[in-house]
Amino acid sequence: MFYNSTRNSGVKVSSAEAITQGISVEGGLFVPEEIPALTLDEIKAVGEMKYADRAAFVFSKYLTDFTDAEIHYCTDNAYSAKNFETENIAEIAHLFDGTYMLELWHGPTCAFKDMALQILPYFLTTSAKKINLDKKIVILVATSGDTGKAALEGFRDVEGTSILVFYPEDGVSPMQKRQMKTQEGENVGVCAIKGNFDDCQNGVKAIFTDSDVKSALDAKGMIFSSANSINWGRLVPQIVYYVSSYAELVKDEEIALGDKINIVVPTGNFGNILAAYYAKKMGVPVNKLICASNINNVLTDFINTGVYDRNRQFYATVSPSMDILISSNLERLLYIMTDRNDSVINEWFGKLASEGKYEVSDDVKSQLSDEFWAGFCDDEQTKATIHSIYEKYSYTCDTHTAVAVKVYNDYKTATGDMTKTVIASTASPYKFSAAVLEALENGRSDIDEYSKVDRIAELSDIPVPSALADLKNKPERFNDVIDKSEQKDYVLKTLGIR
Repeated sequence: MFYNSTRNSGVKVSSAEAITQGISVEGGLFVPEEIPALTLDEIKAVGEMKYADRAAFVFSKYLTDFTDAEIHYCTDNAYSAKNFETENIAEIAHLFDGTYMLELWHGPTCAFKDMALQILPYFLTTSAKKINLDKKIVILVATSGDTGKAALEGFRDVEGTSILVFYPEDGVSPMQKRQMKTQEGENVGVCAIKGNFDDCQNGVKAIFTDSDVKSALDAKGMIFSSANSINWGRLVPQIVYYVSSYAELVKDEEIALGDKINIVVPTGNFGNILAAYYAKKMGVPVNKLICASNINNVLTDFINTGVYDRNRQFYATVSPSMDILISSNLERLLYIMTDRNDSVINEWFGKLASEGKYEVSDDVKSQLSDEFWAGFCDDEQTKATIHSIYEKYSYTCDTHTAVAVKVYNDYKTATGDMTKTVIASTASPYKFSAAVLEALENGRSDIDEYSKVDRIAELSDIPVPSALADLKNKPERFNDVIDKSEQKDYVLKTLGIR
């Protein structure tokens, strides 16, 4: 299995090279030359495995330059009791008849990003050895909240690496900010940007493709890589939990082998739902992929019209990990839907950069309509959904998961489709305690963050994760705040180059 670039199909690299580089030299994203197939019998067999072995099986289809021993080294270390608070790693909760919550937040940072970022350091260091890379790997990360902490925790004190995370100063929850500012480790760095997530992400991408910066790093024996979902090593672990959840439902006799399911994903950068698309194309029986957005509904408009337009008001919401107007992983989907036409991709994303807008072809619009359904909701609807779920089912969910539930309810109303459905639950409610508590009992703004956490624990039957409980007494280490124009200089200074 080799990988091409979305902006230059002539690029052909191994998975180890794709993971190490993170992004292609001309700014394209790495995509496998083909999507490997799974038979129904193979999917059924996956249900009899523990999660680490399920992951190893899926990875063997994509990381064909890795030996079985190398893959199992990665999976056995990442998906273990030392990293996750639940034996099944990805738990499935039965919310109501025919609807299932895929809980992806039982890892060390209490968000779905742990599912990928606990294994990425093993992928990256193994890949570096495979290609005889003798340079220090510098991980640059832009985060809307969850990726940053998960990446910091995953790469903390990993030999031969350093990691620097940028986040929007006012665009993450208090708990997310606290997680990053108190991060431990000798090879980590965190900095806030005066701006939004797109500013952070654009700055990181610009630094990645800056030839002067790369030359300066090379002279110091360093090389950039990414822990964002632009890195294929971040995306491929997300495919696993969709294959796993289907196999688990078959095993539990919730569905029959071959029955189709819907998958609902709250998404901003499009990586999590793209992984579900890959799982479907591999052979997992999926009826509809339902894309759920908050009021920053650029993806909803795109899927419904074929026009991507980031020229709109940006909103800071109670579901901040989805406060994104430039969805990077959409590029991978469109590359597949255009039969790998790099010229068209360069044209569209060139327009996005210069005009903030592009429109896809009628053929792609048709494919989008066939594969996806999209909707969105605002903050008040999000909170009302949290309250409703709690009242009806005694289940407490976070703000992002509530967006998915609301959009799914809208989908059922609009279509009448009662296909059994998996909803990706992407974060612990404790990470967004202020909004969750306000939803549960209409207020309590008079108490501090940790008192809010304690109150949610009283109301729900979900234990407070130790990783969040321990934050209260940790000292803050990182308080830098810079303008978005200073990102490049900040990176060079932090790395000791300038």
